[in-house]
Amino acid sequence: MDVNKIVVIVEDVEVARTALQWALRNLLRYGDLITLLHVFPTTRSRCRKKLRLLRLKGFQLALSFREICDTFPNTQTEIVVAEGDQEGGKIAAMVREIGASTLVVGLHDQSFLYKLAMAHQRNIANNFNCKVLAIRQPAALNTRSTISTPDSSTNMDCSQIEIGGLSVPIIPPPKIPYQICPDPSAIIWRSRKSRRRRGTS
Repeated sequence: MDVNKIVVIVEDVEVARTALQWALRNLLRYGDLITLLHVFPTTRSRCRKKLRLLRLKGFQLALSFREICDTFPNTQTEIVVAEGDQEGGKIAAMVREIGASTLVVGLHDQSFLYKLAMAHQRNIANNFNCKVLAIRQPAALNTRSTISTPDSSTNMDCSQIEIGGLSVPIIPPPKIPYQICPDPSAIIWRSRKSRRRRGTS
């Protein structure tokens, strides 16, 4: 069985944790690898101390996501923390480098998916070379969203999966009356005389 590489974007928003929990319950199979990817912003000042603090903060945030993974048995996880832009270019490059089969993103108003759609005038879905699942909190009624760039025919269709508990009442199957002989006249008995072959002497 092929091992799937599932990349989950780590952000300090609740919907990102919801997206991780959804992936653990619905996507993860035995032997699959989950990569917790966090990209912290690039600063103008190249102060090593500030960069070290940003990297440490991102790693600590990823560790809190890993604690969620640890509640599910047989979960293999790895943490990747990198510096890059907040428009999605660095994330797309890292996802391609990892060779992910699925990218899971918690969709919110400041999501990099919107910024990536506005920055590129072409189909940005090809940048990831994998399936992209954009998951949001179950607040709106719409289940699909289309991102359009101005003065362009580029549309990005983001599948949004609402998380909610479903309670289905237990309905017993209807009883079907069973009739042994519904119509006695439908049974026709035919008696045939047995034909014996006459042997030649």
